[in-house]
Amino acid sequence: MTPRDDIELRPVDEDGLREWIRALHTGFLRSPEVTDVELEARRGQFVPGRTFGAYDGERCVATFRSFPQELSVGGGATVPADAISNVTASPTHRRRGIVSRLMARDLAAAKERGDVVATLIASEYPIYGRFGFGPATWASEWTIDVPRAGLDRRWAGPTDGGRIDLVDAADVRKLGPELHARLARQQPGAVSRDARWWQINTGEVLLGGSWDEPFYAVHRSAEGEVDGLVSYEAEDTWDAKQPQNTADVNWLIAATPAAERALWQYLCSIDWITKVKTGWRAPDDLLPFFLPDPRAAKLTTHADWLWVRILDVVRALEARPYDGTGGGSLVLEVVDAAGFAGGRYRLEVSVDGAASCAPGTRDAAELTLDVRELAALWLGDESAVRLAALGRVREERAGAARAADALLRTSRQPWCPDIF
Repeated sequence: MTPRDDIELRPVDEDGLREWIRALHTGFLRSPEVTDVELEARRGQFVPGRTFGAYDGERCVATFRSFPQELSVGGGATVPADAISNVTASPTHRRRGIVSRLMARDLAAAKERGDVVATLIASEYPIYGRFGFGPATWASEWTIDVPRAGLDRRWAGPTDGGRIDLVDAADVRKLGPELHARLARQQPGAVSRDARWWQINTGEVLLGGSWDEPFYAVHRSAEGEVDGLVSYEAEDTWDAKQPQNTADVNWLIAATPAAERALWQYLCSIDWITKVKTGWRAPDDLLPFFLPDPRAAKLTTHADWLWVRILDVVRALEARPYDGTGGGSLVLEVVDAAGFAGGRYRLEVSVDGAASCAPGTRDAAELTLDVRELAALWLGDESAVRLAALGRVREERAGAARAADALLRTSRQPWCPDIF
């Protein structure tokens, strides 16, 4: 279908929020009913001027929301991001360019505000590349066959002086933010969690439906410092009077490998648990190798996760650390059909890892790439050599892709623990 000029895009006010939520449900194939509980909860997420709807007459037929976010680039540094969520179009109004119009408006506003990047979690892979987004982090899920794992089921707790305690939701809301901030400082790809995140993910605020309280366990180091938290549920299954229960991990965050190991050991030692579903983890997670038999952790899903759209190449490249690269330089020709970030840039990295990026250089380009490919490379996950082999970046100088990898790749993969 061709775009229609009579579809009006406009910001949603609080009076129009119920109709907007109904359209959101419709786009995500949920019951269109909007409860008063959800309406009140959504008001807490409402950012004036950043929640948009598309209207055919008075009926909302598409939704779009963005909100401020901080994205970790490693080394304790963050950049301001335009986090995009709740993007839908009703089945009657797909393929009419409505989402493209909403996206163009939002990205222009983000650029004007001074956001370095835009971020989102893509429901489908093919949609967002045309807007300049590229997959900057990936995520994996494992299912642990506990009997096969080879762990000592008689495990009674950490032997290094640490301890694990069950806590309640109020404790998590108190302890979690500081622990997450500690993790985010060292984990490229992590995004900020505001107080609302902790309220929603501990059941204090309900976005819809009922809430089944999960179990929460905290790991404290020998010094008493909180350095790990896990939220999990249990699926109750018995076969021939034998327990075959599964622990489903909602989320697990840890600031140290010792805390991470102890929490997985704890989950695998719970009586009646024969399987542990890990939830979304980093692709290079340590988990399988915490087990005496790593094959007991079966990889069940591996998929793209955080997508990034770079809006300011200079600030993006200067913000992230380049530790251990030994320094170097690279001239990039960035192609951006939308005009936000295109141009030629010279990246200079000193031997101590400090970076400067000069726009508008007249030096000959060494690597030409679209802004979506730059997004995939930016946090260190993707390889320019791989992208060159796929024809998605072009070497203007032999060896430029390998030089880009030497500067941009990181020793551990970036990871975003959140969905938003």
